[in-house]
Amino acid sequence: MKTDIRNRKDIEKLVNAFYNKVKTDATIGYFFNDVAKVNWEEHLPKMYNFWENILFCTANYNGNPMMKHKELHSKSTMNEEHFVHWSLLFTNTVDKLFEGPKAEEIKKRAMNIASLMMYKTLS
Repeated sequence: MKTDIRNRKDIEKLVNAFYNKVKTDATIGYFFNDVAKVNWEEHLPKMYNFWENILFCTANYNGNPMMKHKELHSKSTMNEEHFVHWSLLFTNTVDKLFEGPKAEEIKKRAMNIASLMMYKTLS
C-alpha cells in the first residue's frame, strides 16, 4: 500500500526515482546530460531542498530555477513538448510511489511550476 509524502526521506525517494527516469529519457534527458552536463551529486540535494520547501515550507532552498532554465534554453531550444513531457514524468513518478493529499499537492505544484517556467522561458 502506498503512503502519502510525509517527510524529507519521501521527497528524496521521489526526486531520486524521477531523475533516474530523466537521465535516460529520450525526450528531455539530453538537456540534463549533454547540454547542462548536470553534476548529479550537487543537483539532487538542491532538488530535495526545492521540493521539501515547496511541500513543507522549510525555507531551505536558495536558488533561481528560472534563470537556469533560460540559460539552458539559450544553449538548446526548449519547446512546449519538453515541459509537458517533464510534467508527465513527474506526475507518473508521484503516482507510482505515493498517494494522498501531499502527493496531490506536489503534482499540482509541479504542473504550475512547469507552466510558469514554460511561459517565461519560451516568451
